[in-house]
Amino acid sequence: MSDRIIAFVDGSIYSTSVCAYAAWAAGKLGQGVDIVHVTGRRESAAEGLGARSALQAELAALDAQRERLAESRGRAILDDAGAMVRDAGVSDVATELLGGDLLSALSARETGAGIVVVGKRGEAADYAIGHLGSNLERIARATATPVLVAARAFSPVRKVLVAHDGGSVALRAVDEVARSPLFEGAEVIVATVGADTPEVRRRHDDALAVLRAGGLKAESRIVQGQTDLALGTLVEVEGVDMLVMGSYGHSRLRRFFIGSTTESVLLSCKVPVLLLR
Repeated sequence: MSDRIIAFVDGSIYSTSVCAYAAWAAGKLGQGVDIVHVTGRRESAAEGLGARSALQAELAALDAQRERLAESRGRAILDDAGAMVRDAGVSDVATELLGGDLLSALSARETGAGIVVVGKRGEAADYAIGHLGSNLERIARATATPVLVAARAFSPVRKVLVAHDGGSVALRAVDEVARSPLFEGAEVIVATVGADTPEVRRRHDDALAVLRAGGLKAESRIVQGQTDLALGTLVEVEGVDMLVMGSYGHSRLRRFFIGSTTESVLLSCKVPVLLLR
């Protein structure tokens, strides 16, 4: 992983959790945190139909007022977020207020990012039960950087579940967990949803060997059922604090992102999810 953590905050109830997980990751990895708030691209109300001279001037003034309010609000959000991360013990904290498109902001900074931290849902979270934030969908589709999807509330990460479907991303996830200081001292469960076959057991044995060689206590589980519900249940039953999974799957789960299994898993699990590509 690289040397910066990028945390996107928007003033939603998830922003506090985003800051907490960013600070947790920074402490584990010894990295700095860049906190970013994007005000969004706004279309001028003074353009198009009805934009006559007197009305146009009035609408332009309203546009300017909205822009100033959005900027003031954004700076207040960043001030609070920066204070939270510093209070958690991170000294290297930078904040940035940007206009325009969130993906453009991420694209310009992704090269120096080790992890991107976002909330599961945005400012409309309380009104969007059963839906993911559109920014999360867009970020996870576009970036090759690991994305840490913060849960609603922060909890120390002591037990980690790695979803293993046999694909190359799952193998990289096992290797990342074994090597990364993020998971030092954590207990790890390797889980597959599906048939209990000799091939699956061989994959689990290989994964456990890698994790134990990294100094981690590791176990495996093979469970039946619908992938999202089975993993969600396993997270609760085992007391898991974080789920690590690929954003693209293997074989029948090849189309493993928004609109399919990954979305369902994110909605089913009440813990943070680290998505790897």
